[in-house]
Amino acid sequence: MTSPDYIIVGSGINALVAAAMLGKKGRKVLVLERNDRIGGCLRSEEITEPGFVHDIMATTMVLFLTSPAYRTIGKDLEACGLEFAHADLPTGVLRPDGSHVIFSKDRRRNIATFDELSLGDGQTFLREMDALATDAPFLFSLLGGALWSGATLKAVAKQGWGRGLRKLAAWFGDALTPARGYLETTYRSEDIHALWAPWVLHCGLGPESAYSAEMLKVIGFALELAGAPIVKGGAGALLAAFERLITDNGGEIRTGADVESLICGPSGRAGGVKLAGGETLNANAGIICSVTPNQLYDRLLKDWPTPPPPDVKTSVARYRYGKGNMQIHYALSEPPRWKADAELGKVALLHLTPGLDGVSRAANECERGLLPAEPTICVGQPTSFDPSRAPAGKSILWLQLPEAPRHIKGDAAGEIAIPADGRWTDEVRERYADRVEALLESHIENFSGIKLARRVYSPADLEAMNMNLVGGDPYGGYCGIDQFFLWRPFKSSVNHRTHVAGLYHIGASAHPGPGLGGGSGFLLASSLK
Repeated sequence: MTSPDYIIVGSGINALVAAAMLGKKGRKVLVLERNDRIGGCLRSEEITEPGFVHDIMATTMVLFLTSPAYRTIGKDLEACGLEFAHADLPTGVLRPDGSHVIFSKDRRRNIATFDELSLGDGQTFLREMDALATDAPFLFSLLGGALWSGATLKAVAKQGWGRGLRKLAAWFGDALTPARGYLETTYRSEDIHALWAPWVLHCGLGPESAYSAEMLKVIGFALELAGAPIVKGGAGALLAAFERLITDNGGEIRTGADVESLICGPSGRAGGVKLAGGETLNANAGIICSVTPNQLYDRLLKDWPTPPPPDVKTSVARYRYGKGNMQIHYALSEPPRWKADAELGKVALLHLTPGLDGVSRAANECERGLLPAEPTICVGQPTSFDPSRAPAGKSILWLQLPEAPRHIKGDAAGEIAIPADGRWTDEVRERYADRVEALLESHIENFSGIKLARRVYSPADLEAMNMNLVGGDPYGGYCGIDQFFLWRPFKSSVNHRTHVAGLYHIGASAHPGPGLGGGSGFLLASSLK
């Protein structure tokens, strides 16, 4: 390839979306990935036993399937071999006493389920979802659109004109409501509180975080609409489709290409990159970096000939990361048999938690650097709707623990000895996984008899695989209101531009934040010529 138009540093979902869209526009792209494979948080391997395919990190593709990016390039990816597997029961919750709720893609079933738990809660759910559907065009333009743009300004002005400024201000005030306040004042059933509370963790938030209620409503709407799809055969199949689409459009992907620094071109523009081995590569139009702010400003721009503006330097120093993540994978000789209800085995993503207070307590313990005494456990059951993930008759489980401290200060249960330096060791990782396994085993018949193998990844292990997962944070940084929306990654940020001409910043650390929707890659690629 001659010098590409754009060099893209990193190969997560946002980078791949940007590369694919720019390629469709006829622009030549070069994607550089420092690891031996593309994908960022998308990675599937046989990590337990031969024939058992596990998505090591991210797995659920509902945000991608419902995204503008998928509407734009979805058919192209399908032509390149992409297929999804779908579950009729996207989520549910199971509490220690066996009480549980199963959430379906069927609105009538969900209303009946909620009313059975507490009469009236079903109709409340109907009203909440209908209200969200009415607001959806405006809401999703804010959640996923270019905030610093004429289109967004017009959308806000239109809402102000239609609702009136005071009612628009009230709408924004409601959107900032924490999940706890919303759940406790909207639904009477504690089981419904327990169903929704864990989902705030998947947004990098806690039940007491501002705007977490709005995210719960969005998640409920999306799960009922599109379920919790996964890529048939493993996330690697999505990466293969992206690779084919990008290369078919004249792009190039290089793995094992560790970008060491950015090269200053004419007039101070981003002109190219220097690899760790010394090779230099030039770009005609610009450089796109799908990395964390610290990687971009402290590493890639470290030797830039002019210093960053004072506000950028201060913002990088003050950028905060959120809770770490932990993954546990099981190979099983047969599908799990849940004691409380056999139908739980058909739920795509099942949360194990005592409820709203349990989620709040575990999240708070994690934020204070403690291993939670009773963590919130997200159990994925991919083989229940994609049997290709395991040999015939066998099964896998995908466990995510979204409340794992980046730096450990202690154990809330007082059972696990923590190293003086607070780092994750193999011993701490496996002992903490034993705690999780005991909770899992209490709900599954003969779990020890069907367990073939277990593989655990601590926050430190995840960061070792992907340097952008700082301390195991899969969300590219803390997602609280002061570091989100207009203020992501910095208070001075304007869309995906940086202070260096021709240098663009995408990824989980950029608006619209984390998730598999490919939002920042889509927005940037849509704006570039």
